[in-house]
Amino acid sequence: MTEARTATAARALTIAGSDSGGGAGIQADLKTFFALGTFGMSAITAVTAQNTLGVSGVYPLFPEAVAKQIDDVATDIGVDAAKSGMLFSTEIIEVVADRVQAHRIERFVVDPVMIAKGGSPLLQDDAVQAYLDVLMPLAFVVTPNLPEAERLTGLTIRTRTDKIRAAKALSERGAKHVIIKGGHETSADVEDVFFDGARVVVFRKTRTETKNTHGTGCTFSAAIAAQLAKGADVFQAVLTAERFIDAAIRAALPLGGGHGPTNHWAYGVERPLQTISDAAVPQVEWEEVH
Repeated sequence: MTEARTATAARALTIAGSDSGGGAGIQADLKTFFALGTFGMSAITAVTAQNTLGVSGVYPLFPEAVAKQIDDVATDIGVDAAKSGMLFSTEIIEVVADRVQAHRIERFVVDPVMIAKGGSPLLQDDAVQAYLDVLMPLAFVVTPNLPEAERLTGLTIRTRTDKIRAAKALSERGAKHVIIKGGHETSADVEDVFFDGARVVVFRKTRTETKNTHGTGCTFSAAIAAQLAKGADVFQAVLTAERFIDAAIRAALPLGGGHGPTNHWAYGVERPLQTISDAAVPQVEWEEVH
């Protein structure tokens, strides 16, 4: 990890794509970092033209441009924790992995972004193997949703047992902590499965019926990174992220004509903001099952 130094705030870096609509990607990550009391920095991997209706264009940066952004941030300001989002190509994945190792960024959260909320691909087909080969061994936490977990593991995931099996498969590829997110299910409750190499913990939340869930994965992984940057242990970081995203979805913003964004201001540093209704109060249960 980057050498510790005197700082007024914990330093969190996001390595991801830009969302012109502001609901996901770099924009969602920086809002989350700010809401959780960290100093946010960014290395942009691609520029996307998108809004709540979908993605109309993807323009990846040169890998060396991504590397240069990471280098300049890490060598001057320092990085307490980082997260990756949209990486788009094998070449960008490889350069990110190289820079994470070079700068000894140990608290690294990998959100394996593959498809946008509206269905547009955000990862080239041949880049999936690069996730497994070069990025998974560096992941302090990896946070795939169900389609991403299925693609990474080759497993069909329908039950809690399937999620546990997928989590263990990614752990075997080198990830230190794995969270299989259950948001794509249709059950009344959402169950996320957490595996730390030894124990399995299930986080359970009551599903909020809303179409306004753009940026949930980015926001969730950014919340974990923010808490890790502040020195939280991984379990507490995940628990806070679960509460943060639950509040953000409950108070989601009905902007645009498609999938509106989650509300990054629905959760305070210590508790939900008083300006948010009682319906936004995070209700998260957890149980250790193995």
